[in-house]
Amino acid sequence: MTGYFLGIDIGGTKSQALVADEGGRVLGLGEAGPGNHEMVGYEGLAAVLAEVAGRAQAAVGVKAGQIEGAGFGIAGYDWSSELPATLAAITPLGLNCPVEVVNDALIGLMAGAEQGWGVAVVAGTSNNCWGWDRSHRVGRMIGHGPRFGEYGGAEELVGKAVAAVALSWTRRGPATLMEERFVRLAGALDVADLLEGLSQERYQIGPEAAPLVFEVAAEGDRVAEDVIAWAGAELGSLAVGVIRQLGLENEAFDVVLAGSLYQGGPLLVEPMRQTICAVAPGARLVRLETPPVAGAVLLGMRQAGRQEPGLRSRLAASTRAYLEGMGRG
Repeated sequence: MTGYFLGIDIGGTKSQALVADEGGRVLGLGEAGPGNHEMVGYEGLAAVLAEVAGRAQAAVGVKAGQIEGAGFGIAGYDWSSELPATLAAITPLGLNCPVEVVNDALIGLMAGAEQGWGVAVVAGTSNNCWGWDRSHRVGRMIGHGPRFGEYGGAEELVGKAVAAVALSWTRRGPATLMEERFVRLAGALDVADLLEGLSQERYQIGPEAAPLVFEVAAEGDRVAEDVIAWAGAELGSLAVGVIRQLGLENEAFDVVLAGSLYQGGPLLVEPMRQTICAVAPGARLVRLETPPVAGAVLLGMRQAGRQEPGLRSRLAASTRAYLEGMGRG
């Protein structure tokens, strides 16, 4: 009899569910919008869970009672005090199997780390960093960005870039091509109008402007290069904190890079690598090439006692092939 496993990735922009068999073959996918309870509330989380799980199970023809293990990576699940409300949102799925709930950064780690443990550094709209040691002891950041001194995502990078434009205009820093580009992006008259408009909230320059900073850096703008290097070093410092929490300084392990900002390439990643390897020379930085939801399936499999060699690579390959078959590759 075939065993079925469910993995769910709840995000701040989109959410996904996968159903796979015991051999790591993906059988069904379900997708929906954001489910982070900090954005949509726990009722909204429950609704998104039901939607994605229902779609994935319907694609296979599998009932909830046939699922042998389920893993959930949930954005916004940061503290153990949130577990009861999170489990209450999961309960209506009708699962009768072992389940595990973790912060969504950890399913990216499971999907991308060869050994299933190490450190995951997320750099998308904002940033986050969590890790496991060999015994799955947890190390983590707070996960609330600049309020707690955690920087490196697109929002923080663009904020640093805007500050560099302000430093130039007030003659406290060097000139940068980002002045002209941000004026054009915002539709402002000039730099003074841009800064006035930003201060009065007539103009907005948000994380979606991060690619512009990389474009300017690619043209040789030193200020833009420095902004990106700053973000890379800050992301590296997040990893260093988790490494120290877990005592991984002398270990060989993967640091999984998850998130769209890493598309910026070496300008971001090399300062990050230098920061990390100065503390943990055995760290290997690897880009996450598999959707994190595959890590949630692995989490469910682990809960059911399925951890045979090669399962991660088979599931990763099957997930990519499944998405390519949907025209999503």
